Amino acid sequence: MSDQVILAIESSCDETAVAILKNGKQLLSNVVYSQIDTHKEFGGVIPEVASRIHVEKITLVIAQALKEANLTMQDITAIAVTQGPGLIGALHVGLQAAKTLAWYYELPLIGVHHIAGHIYANELVEPLSYPLLALVVSGGHTELVLLEEENQYQVIAQTGDDAIGEAYDKVARVLEAGYPGGPIIDKMAKSGKPHYQLAKVKPHTEDQFSFSGLKSSVIQAIAREQKQGLEIIKEDMAFAFQERALEQILNKTKDVIEQIAPKHVVIAGGVAANSRLRELIHELLANYPEIKLTIPPMKYCTDNAAMIAMAASINLKHGKISTLDIGAKSVLDLANF
Repeated sequence: MSDQVILAIESSCDETAVAILKNGKQLLSNVVYSQIDTHKEFGGVIPEVASRIHVEKITLVIAQALKEANLTMQDITAIAVTQGPGLIGALHVGLQAAKTLAWYYELPLIGVHHIAGHIYANELVEPLSYPLLALVVSGGHTELVLLEEENQYQVIAQTGDDAIGEAYDKVARVLEAGYPGGPIIDKMAKSGKPHYQLAKVKPHTEDQFSFSGLKSSVIQAIAREQKQGLEIIKEDMAFAFQERALEQILNKTKDVIEQIAPKHVVIAGGVAANSRLRELIHELLANYPEIKLTIPPMKYCTDNAAMIAMAASINLKHGKISTLDIGAKSVLDLANF
């Protein structure tokens, strides 16, 4: 039986990434070019700039991934690519590169859902068990996803407004703390103390998260302090925000765990790198010793192509191969992908 060697491309936001995965297990290379230093100047990702940099870097990153894997394109057996969701212009760059390689080398093309990639990044850590509950937390997504079986997705809860990572960025901007907000607020909160009281935000429905009201509560708390002539202790405000935001995440996760009794819980996405979330999810799952918990290493939390390669190997196992006419999708339904 010949080896399965997938070259995967991820370009959904501001990372140009290429990885090569052998037989669904052996990661031969995982190259990521991050644009974060460029976008720091703007306080957030500028889509047009991101797309332009992807165009400049994509060929170089593909070449680097092949070099690190000590392979040529003749060794590749399939091409995988993030089809969506994400920034439409950024997605187009990766998709066109993937289509070109698949067409020229006559290889199967595998379109991958970005969130499926984040979930299956955990398969790079250890085998997953089903039913599985995935807590997906990132700059663009906050979801609880149930997988009754491999490659079957049911969104149990999702944000009704801001994603949690987006809320971190907005609060960091209000505090004039910098970008990206996630790691900055996490670091500030470590030296913060219980001081400020922020409102508990109640989502509109039971299957939703909500974070825009929490951002507003931070703004209102700052305004109240300033009106009294008090100096804002930014670390304490970061602490108050993070505790409230993660409280909502953990409470909803606990409710869903008790409803569905999964065998395995994983966290996924950029905010999965948050140290306080990791601490709290460990504390929560300690109450359910029968449930396995997987937390991916930092390198698999933020956007990367290894996760896309792993999800593609799962797609391939289930016969999910794409045609060359697939298009980039800024919004893409995970349950029906």
